[in-house]
Amino acid sequence: QVQLVESGGGLVQPGGSLRLSCAASGFTLDDYAIGWFRQAPGKEREGVSCISSRDGSTVYATSVKGRFTISRDNAKNTLTLQMGSLKPEDTAVYYCTADRLWSKVRVGKSDYWGQGTRVTVSS
Repeated sequence: QVQLVESGGGLVQPGGSLRLSCAASGFTLDDYAIGWFRQAPGKEREGVSCISSRDGSTVYATSVKGRFTISRDNAKNTLTLQMGSLKPEDTAVYYCTADRLWSKVRVGKSDYWGQGTRVTVSS
């Protein structure tokens, strides 16, 4: 059974850091493009970052560029999002996602999604 499970969310003060992880099971991440999306209360889901399967190319939303870093560990079948200099507007539920097609991940049309982990940035 294909499954993505996120962890690492929580409450953090503005300017702080968090590390989100996504563990994949039931399939091998090597052949999949993977990414992170988020959905804030009352807002639509938006892309945060994604990474290709072929050459490790990455894409970041303008709002997080320079503050967040996406990485993948194919040996451990995990995806990570290192978040720094967090702002209140980063508050959202963060979802990891995977698909064989890079184009689908980039637009949020992936086949596989995790259940989400909540990140709250507040003093």
